[in-house]
Amino acid sequence: MARDDIIKFCPRCGTMVNRVESFGLVRPVCPQCGWIYFQDPKVAAAVLVEMDGCVLLVRRVNEPFRGLWTLPAGFVNGGEDPAEAAARECLEETGLDVRVTHVLEIIPGREHERGADFVIVYHAEVVSGELVPADDADAAEWFSRDALPPLAFRATQQVLEH
Repeated sequence: MARDDIIKFCPRCGTMVNRVESFGLVRPVCPQCGWIYFQDPKVAAAVLVEMDGCVLLVRRVNEPFRGLWTLPAGFVNGGEDPAEAAARECLEETGLDVRVTHVLEIIPGREHERGADFVIVYHAEVVSGELVPADDADAAEWFSRDALPPLAFRATQQVLEH
């Protein structure tokens, strides 16, 4: 199901929308006031944290890919700086406060229904904290690149291949 299928009524005037071609795609359009729905992409931010030749990974508690490992990551809130979102997610999932140093990659492509359209991956270094899994991670550990656990997302796999 396309994400715009849930749009039934105009948020401005409450009129039932029609689906018509507008700006090159079929979109929900209000016949009363002319409002047009444009789907905004979902953006996630992740951090690659390395220490002593190892990378920091977290094990997912939730579906999809429950029980598999990934970089600390999560969605960017509206109005939030993506680098700050990446650091926030790392703190929430691992207990480690990190400093983002630079962008590593921007990876396009939605992997599942509730996933991000883009993942911005940053390199970061630990500033403080104690490694304790929390939020939507039930484990947080350091792994050498030659002994990685089963990985959850294509974006994580792609980053760790480099």
